Amino acid sequence: MKVLILAGGLGTRLSEETSLIPKPMVEIGGKPILWHIMKIYSYYGFNDFIILTGYKSHIIKDYFVHYYQRYSDITVDMRNNSVEIHKIQAEPWKVTMLYTGENTMTGSRIKKAQNYVGNEPFLLTYGDGVSDVNINELIKCHKTTGKYLTLTAVKPSGKFGALNISKDGTINSFKEKPAGDGNWINAGFMVCEPDVFDYIENERNDVVFEKDPLENLAKSGQLNAYKHDGFWKPMDTLKDKNDLTQMWQENKAPWTIWLNKEVMNV
Repeated sequence: MKVLILAGGLGTRLSEETSLIPKPMVEIGGKPILWHIMKIYSYYGFNDFIILTGYKSHIIKDYFVHYYQRYSDITVDMRNNSVEIHKIQAEPWKVTMLYTGENTMTGSRIKKAQNYVGNEPFLLTYGDGVSDVNINELIKCHKTTGKYLTLTAVKPSGKFGALNISKDGTINSFKEKPAGDGNWINAGFMVCEPDVFDYIENERNDVVFEKDPLENLAKSGQLNAYKHDGFWKPMDTLKDKNDLTQMWQENKAPWTIWLNKEVMNV
């Protein structure tokens, strides 16, 4: 299956970083979060990627075009105008980058990839969130339902510490960032049948995938949830970016499954 990654938004809530680069290129430990997401899928054997670009798309294209030079030892012979690459660090990836428009909404971006996907199931996620979700188990769950789309559902933690306070002001308990309101939310990491394209209108750039397409899939009984109780974290703010970087630096990054877990076959 091909893996579609939405990587075209402006990332305004992370403007400290995204004024110069697109959000999926913001780095965690010296590598773009987009790279981390692709490593998750690659670990499970999915190496055919379609990156749906928009804002500052040329930076994403340049990154992959010059990937060998970036991560390999090279010798530049200026006299003879030649470059020799040593110790090539290659990934088994095929990367198609589609420029889907700077102001195009998520649903319309996905629709523009239809001809590249063809009439086959595909994987889909956002270019700004990492997780330790088991992609193979996600696909197994999707196959058992017979529905058009399965998304990974998570319960995010709250943003603040929770206090239990008595009438006299005594704090009886404190819990740092407990689970939020108990609702499941869409964490991305989706499995889609090609029928999903039929829920997105043609020749439009303003279709928000999370509105009419997903709402109509739910109304028609074609939307399924894979509940994930493990790690998931989006990179929405500078604090999120710093938290993810700290996890990486301390070797406590749960999403780095390619470093510390066994593969489960589909």
